[in-house]
Amino acid sequence: MKITFKLFATLTDYLPVTARRSNIVELEVAPDAPISQIIEPFGLPPRLVHLVLVNGHYIQPEQRLTHTLKEGDVLAIWPPIAGG
Repeated sequence: MKITFKLFATLTDYLPVTARRSNIVELEVAPDAPISQIIEPFGLPPRLVHLVLVNGHYIQPEQRLTHTLKEGDVLAIWPPIAGG
């Protein structure tokens, strides 16, 4: 099934070079693949996977090992962001 995968801020460096400008990649994933398995090939350091949203809904860290997606879902990930 096809999903949209988005990485933001410094995480865009983990996307293929051709996708870094748009920060979006269309992925073909297995219907039973949890979020943790979907992001594994991108080599994201766990400490940088801070805010995980599926269709705009926050996914708790403990749910990322089991939460699966549906056709057309959007998986978006942000690193920790500090500001002043």
